[in-house]
Amino acid sequence: MVTDYTLRPWQEGDDLQLMQIWPDADNIQASVFRAKLGPDTDSPWQRSIVVEHQGIPVAAGTVYETSLHDARLWAYVEVAPDHRRRGVGRLILDQLRKHAATAPSGVSALRTKIVPETSGAGFAQWAGLGSIQRTRMVRVNAGALAPQPLRADDADRLDQAVEDLATGSLELTQALWDFYRSVHEWDPPAEQSLGRVNRLFLSDEAEAFGAIVVRDDVIAAQHDGKKGPISAFAVSYRSLDADAPGREIPEDEPTEVLLGYDINAPRAAEDVEQLLALLVAQYPVVFQVDDSMSVLSELADALIERGTAEVEEEALVLADR
Repeated sequence: MVTDYTLRPWQEGDDLQLMQIWPDADNIQASVFRAKLGPDTDSPWQRSIVVEHQGIPVAAGTVYETSLHDARLWAYVEVAPDHRRRGVGRLILDQLRKHAATAPSGVSALRTKIVPETSGAGFAQWAGLGSIQRTRMVRVNAGALAPQPLRADDADRLDQAVEDLATGSLELTQALWDFYRSVHEWDPPAEQSLGRVNRLFLSDEAEAFGAIVVRDDVIAAQHDGKKGPISAFAVSYRSLDADAPGREIPEDEPTEVLLGYDINAPRAAEDVEQLLALLVAQYPVVFQVDDSMSVLSELADALIERGTAEVEEEALVLADR
């Protein structure tokens, strides 16, 4: 019975005790949320709670704000398997909603991210959260796409260009932010300075270490003494444990990349495919694609159907609606 459980704020050492009770995380999303459990803070705002059974922590939950997406609060609940279906999850969620009502931003709507057909998915559905987006991590094998030549005009002058750009590039930062906002209308990001955008996505802190872009309409731009506009781009990232002692990187380990494009470019789909073909010429890559990223989603679907790509993990963003 739920009366056998007591609820209290997070305390130092709870993470170690919970890790002894909980099994290994089912998926990447659970691992990320577990790492967010921690003491209450006001900047950024976060509240975490723990449920004890006979003095032993067996469940926890957290609710918190983020500065990038501030229209909803992130929430997470986890209960040890032996204590599920006893009302413990509901007890935590009710308390998290009470905390959410006191958030300084005035925002109280919740969101979370789950993997389909898991216990977390069932609980979120019971809690009345509905899907607002599907997201996938897609691995593309080396050689999945044949190299594609750059476009040229009737005089064989190249009308495209491929260029390495420094991750500190203002032009790249603007292109990335334009793309990000365009494909997140379902959860609009808050206004950010380009300096902060660069820090979030393109800095050493973000583990970004390289960028390559495709430029289109190069000939017309050259007439004006300019470079062609960026129509597609890719940013590569170092593995978070790349520097771990004794870590050896297997040859078939994919490089994580962020793929993006100008949603208004008439040949964006061709340009993204050209860029991806270049990236996987010798080595595999993995990238995130949301269903809202129509060009990437269609390309990923085609490669998966062809058998040259696979979904490493699929998740749903669920939210109060």
